[in-house]
Parts: sequence; structure tokens; C-alpha cells
Amino acid sequence: MEVRAGLREYLRSESISVIREIGDETVEKKLLILEFFIRSFALIGDIESCLALRYEAFVLRDLKSASCKWLRVSHTEWISFAGQSLENGFYAVAAKACENAQSCLQRDNVADSKTGEIFEYMQMLKKIKSLKDFALTKAGSRSVQAQAAEYLKKKTVEKGKLLSSHHKETKCPATTLFRNGIKRRNIRKLHELQSFQQVTGGSNSTQFSCPW
Repeated sequence: MEVRAGLREYLRSESISVIREIGDETVEKKLLILEFFIRSFALIGDIESCLALRYEAFVLRDLKSASCKWLRVSHTEWISFAGQSLENGFYAVAAKACENAQSCLQRDNVADSKTGEIFEYMQMLKKIKSLKDFALTKAGSRSVQAQAAEYLKKKTVEKGKLLSSHHKETKCPATTLFRNGIKRRNIRKLHELQSFQQVTGGSNSTQFSCPW
């Protein structure tokens, strides 16, 4: 487990370093390097990095597709990517991929409108919309769950502080009452002693007083 974690961190560091260095390389070379790291991350089970680089590769292809038609990302590629993102819990990324898939589908449909395959186009559009709505729902649900967890955590902390404060507040009066009780008892004992001394002193005075 530690070896895999170390390898993952090493690959992430290396991929960032290499990608920064290939800024002036051709698109083909950039895509080859990205594909190498995508496969490497897939082998060690780092799905997050794998999907992140796959997304970068798609974006790069789209940017360069104006001059190189063969680089175009098809709507099926985006849909496949959206499905993989959904399976691994990257719902916001999946929703964005669905938007890209829809754009690609509309672009391709305009180009091939003469084929007349309207029904197939509408079915695919419906599938993309359904996938996107599901991704957005899951993303919203996760957001609500995160907010609920944060709220519960906050309330737990506040409750702990309240209990601590209440404990201190109840402890202080009890201590004060205890001390006041001791003071009252001491005062009572003192009064009893003084009364006893007065009675005793009076008797002695009568016993030893001079007859005159």
C-alpha cells in the first residue's frame, strides 16, 4: 500500500514536470506523452489522475481540431468519459463531459444533416441529457450531504461548548454554597461557644462574688 502511494505521488510529480516542459512540442508528441501517463496512472489505480489527464488530452485535441480534423473528439468519446467519471464519483466532471458531448453531437449533426438520421440524433441527444441530469443530481446530492455533515459537526461542537459552559456554571454555585454552609456553621458554633462562655462566666461570678 505504501509502495503504491509512493509511486502515485512520484508519477503525479513527474507528469506535472514533464507537461510543463513539452509546451513547445507538437500536438502529436504532447498527446503521446499524455497517453503514456494516462496508461501509467491506470496501471497503479490512480483513477483521478487518469481521468484528469484524459480530459486534458480531449481539450487539447478540440483546440487543435480546427486545423486538424482527425483530432476531433467525438460525442461517443465524451459520453464514455462521462460514464467513467460517474462511476468514480466525479459528478461535476461528468456533467461537463456531457455538455461537451452535446456540443460535439450538434456539430457533427450539422455537418451530416443530409443523411437524414434525425431519429438517431434525437435519441442520442436524449441519452446525453439524461446522463447529464443524473450527474447534476448526484453532484447536488453530494453537496447537500457535505453541507449536512458540516452542519452536524458544527452543532456537535456547539453542544460540547454549551455542556462545558453549563458544567462550569453549575460547579461554581455548588462550591459557593458549600463554602457558605461552612461559614454559617462556623458562625453558629462561635455563637454557641460565646453563649456557653457567658453562662459559665455568670455562674462563676455568682459563686465567687463577695457578699457585699
